[in-house]
Amino acid sequence: MSEFVKVASTADFADECKIMLELDDRLVVVVRVNDEYHCVDDVCTHDGGPLGDGELDGCHLICPRHGARFDVTDGSALTMPATQATGSHEVKVESDDIFVRIND
Repeated sequence: MSEFVKVASTADFADECKIMLELDDRLVVVVRVNDEYHCVDDVCTHDGGPLGDGELDGCHLICPRHGARFDVTDGSALTMPATQATGSHEVKVESDDIFVRIND
């Protein structure tokens, strides 16, 4: 398991609810839902599409290709055509800094 890495500040989310970035050679999406932050892999487990391009509906990230929904709090696949969870990573906030630790 990797160490926590600073990825953003809370100010980066002033106008956005999600930020896509590369961390430890992985594409991830950090999202803000009700002033809580979550991080999942930027990949739909149905066909490998980019989840970060999709809409955020509450704590559901919707794949823009086929509409599969993923829960950003734990990465679980909620609707077809996805049947497997996407990766979920630990997030912590200290002051205004957001840190992520990639779970392998």
